[in-house]
Amino acid sequence: MSGALDGIRILEFTEIIAGPFGGMLLADMGADVIKIEPPWGDPWRHAAPIEPGESKTFISLNRGKRSLPLDLTRQEGRDVVYHLIADADVVIINYRPDVPYNLGIDYETLSAINPRLIYCENTAFGRNGPHSQRPGYDIIAQSMTGLMASEDKIENGVPQQVASTPVADFSTGIATAWSVCAALYHRERSGKGQKIETNLLGSALAAQSMRFMEVASADTERRSEFFDSLQLMRDSGIPYKDIHAYYREHFDSWRGRVTSIYYRTYQAADGALAVGCLSDPLRKRLIDVLGLHDIRFDPNYDMLSDETRIFNEKLVAQAEAIFLKKTVAEWLTVLDAAGVPAGPVRFVEELVTDEQVVSNGLVVELNHSVVGKIKMVGPLVKMSETPLQPTLASPALGEHTAELLKAYGYTPDQIHHLREQGITL
Repeated sequence: MSGALDGIRILEFTEIIAGPFGGMLLADMGADVIKIEPPWGDPWRHAAPIEPGESKTFISLNRGKRSLPLDLTRQEGRDVVYHLIADADVVIINYRPDVPYNLGIDYETLSAINPRLIYCENTAFGRNGPHSQRPGYDIIAQSMTGLMASEDKIENGVPQQVASTPVADFSTGIATAWSVCAALYHRERSGKGQKIETNLLGSALAAQSMRFMEVASADTERRSEFFDSLQLMRDSGIPYKDIHAYYREHFDSWRGRVTSIYYRTYQAADGALAVGCLSDPLRKRLIDVLGLHDIRFDPNYDMLSDETRIFNEKLVAQAEAIFLKKTVAEWLTVLDAAGVPAGPVRFVEELVTDEQVVSNGLVVELNHSVVGKIKMVGPLVKMSETPLQPTLASPALGEHTAELLKAYGYTPDQIHHLREQGITL
């Protein structure tokens, strides 16, 4: 069977994470994704390389694409793009805001050649506002959107990034693929292409929608007073760690955050596990398994009272002591029988051979032209009528130059000329 996007051709002008991940998701659905890189390659190729021009970071984000290096600082390189764009359906681009115009691959230029073009442009902070022209990466988006401050990791007095995964980058890649699919559907009905704008700022905020939301009647005045106090502390030169402590103390009481035994990790006799109980029926199951009493189920319970805070601190200590008495496997048997959501704490490197992961098709094996056999995370979704079937590993730089240019009518002499002139590889 063909993928859902079979026959869709995408020109991808991207680097690092967000844009490449979005393009890879679309390639998994059957789109023909041509990655146009400078002759020296996507910078991610050179991040801790395992072979010259090949790194795990690059390989993990560029499955299913074909590589066409082009020097877009020169007119001959841009002319190749203008030749290809007439037959393209989608462009994905995530350079700095000024770069598309400097290279002649902005929406206005390319859509004039192909009015049906869907052009997805990712920036750090959006096209408007005082920061619109600034470059930015995931760490800066985390910093500017509160993700970093919310993480509660303070070292040497300053907040630390969410280091396990670049949240803004990957969520923006998903937004890219999602919006391109929607635009393709709209084009099928209307015949019209369009410009899509995604940005790290919006993705990072969307991932915090519960914290970001403001209810005017309840929050507006308190929020204003609180942030006036924060700004006064900054203006007074108070260290960040003290400002963060004030924020956390205020936030806990403002949002009703309380210490809980129901949604957290525990040390067991031989490892760690997590439990997640977000409804009272589930909480009652866990408290019964542990043989404890929780005043939250008593009449006249006040979540924000001092009595509750002190009680919860004692309850947490009791629960922690109980979890130490059994192994992770023993606890999972008990919790599964009681219908309590739980799971072991794992390192991601352990999961390549994990039975649950493998049985759900979340590992694919591919042959890379340079590094050989690889295993990587498989497609995120399953589709019964248009299955996702990755068949190509990420491309080596320039691996498909001759194949692509020949398909677009370039003669061997013309291809040789472009290579001789350093326009392509």
